[in-house]
Amino acid sequence: MRISLRQPGINERGVTYLMLMFVIVLIGIATTTAAKQWKAVVQRELEADLLARGIEIQNALALYSATIKAGRVMPGEVYPQTLADLTRLPKPYLRKVYLDPVGHGEWEYVRAPTGGIMGVRSKSREKPFRQRDFPLPVRHFEGRRTYYEWVFQHPSPSSAPIVQQGTVPGAVAPSMPGSSSAPGGNAPIPQPAQGQPTLNP
Repeated sequence: MRISLRQPGINERGVTYLMLMFVIVLIGIATTTAAKQWKAVVQRELEADLLARGIEIQNALALYSATIKAGRVMPGEVYPQTLADLTRLPKPYLRKVYLDPVGHGEWEYVRAPTGGIMGVRSKSREKPFRQRDFPLPVRHFEGRRTYYEWVFQHPSPSSAPIVQQGTVPGAVAPSMPGSSSAPGGNAPIPQPAQGQPTLNP
C-alpha cells in the first residue's frame, strides 16, 4: 500500500496563503482608516486657517471703508477694487494677499452693487466640520452646509444688533394708572383725583 507524502505540504501552503491574504486585508483596512483620519486632521487645520484669514480680510475691508469714507459727503461704504489695494502703503490694512486655503486657489469675490470687493468666499463645496461656536465676527456661519456659504464680508450680518425675544425696539413702558406721559418725554404728568375739582388759573 502506498502512502502519499504530498498532502500535508499542500495543506500547509494553503493555510499560509490564506493567512497571508488575511494579513494583507487587515493592512489595507488599517491604511484606509489612517488615511481618513489624516485627511480629517488636515481639513480641520485648513478650516481653522480659512476662518483666520477670512476674518482678517473682513476686518481689513471694514477698516478700509471707514478710513476712505471719513470726511466724505456722500454716504455709503467704500470698497477696494482688488485685495492688493488693502496691502498698499502708507497704511496697509492687510498684511498680504491671502489665497483660499480650502479651495487651494483664488477666492471668489463678492462684489458690491456700487463696485468693488465687499467680501470673499471659498470656492470649496465641502462640508465643514465646525457647525457652531464660531467667533463673534462670523457667528452667522452657524449651521451652514458648505464652505462656499461662509462669506467674509463688510458689513457682516454678525455685526447687526441682536434683539432679545419678547422685546420690541423703541417700546415705551406702560404708564401707571392715573398718569400720562408728556409728548417727547417719559416723565409722568400727575392727573387730578376723581371727584376733585380742577382749578383754572
